[in-house]
Amino acid sequence: MWRAGQDRRLEMIRRAVPALEGARVLDDGCGLGAYVLELHRRGALAFGLDYERERVIEAQRRTGLAVFACAAAEHLPYPDASFDVVISNEVIEHVDDDQAALLEMARVLKPGGRAVIFCPNRWYPVEQHGVFWRGRYHFGNVPLVNYLPRRLRDRLAPHVRTYSWRALRRLLVLVPLQLVSHEVVFGGYDNLVQRWGRPGAGLRQVLHRAESTPLRVLGLSHLVVLERVAGGRVATIASADRPS
Repeated sequence: MWRAGQDRRLEMIRRAVPALEGARVLDDGCGLGAYVLELHRRGALAFGLDYERERVIEAQRRTGLAVFACAAAEHLPYPDASFDVVISNEVIEHVDDDQAALLEMARVLKPGGRAVIFCPNRWYPVEQHGVFWRGRYHFGNVPLVNYLPRRLRDRLAPHVRTYSWRALRRLLVLVPLQLVSHEVVFGGYDNLVQRWGRPGAGLRQVLHRAESTPLRVLGLSHLVVLERVAGGRVATIASADRPS
């Protein structure tokens, strides 16, 4: 479903890159292909990749575009320097090896190309992916889980990472991508607006305004824009060699 929240994120992506029209864009973790379709409508030559084969098939059916591939983010099936833009929208927290996924983004970017990455902020007050408790998975929003010590937090939510800005900086140490910008953003909250009407819309407006205040530290997601360094060598890194 394409709603105001998706429009807002697409506008953030548009602002993060020099130009989308005519650009080769990869949505790395495309799900059902909604962003790929919207990027095509805005003049980009967009491709989508997802790990789940069923989603890839459904994305092609829904969009009518033959631009989708099924593969892992750590092993992108594209040649070096293939894309002007790579989008990773709440994906790296789910992959087996997040640094390998970032290295692959760097590899497939052209020199000067940009990666636009959204990923969960550890200091958002609610864990949205549910938790495991007493041998059972409990779906839904769970408050304050991410404020627990890391070891305990990861026992409750081992299926998804969350990042502080310090953790993200450590992750980028061995990746040949230069930081262009970093901000923390709140969500679209379309469900709140649908459920609560005008009060929900008012709350959303307040949260979006908070992005320009110190309260942004509590935002939903990091938005990180990185640029491929011209001449930068893309190294490979074993999981055991990653910074802790």
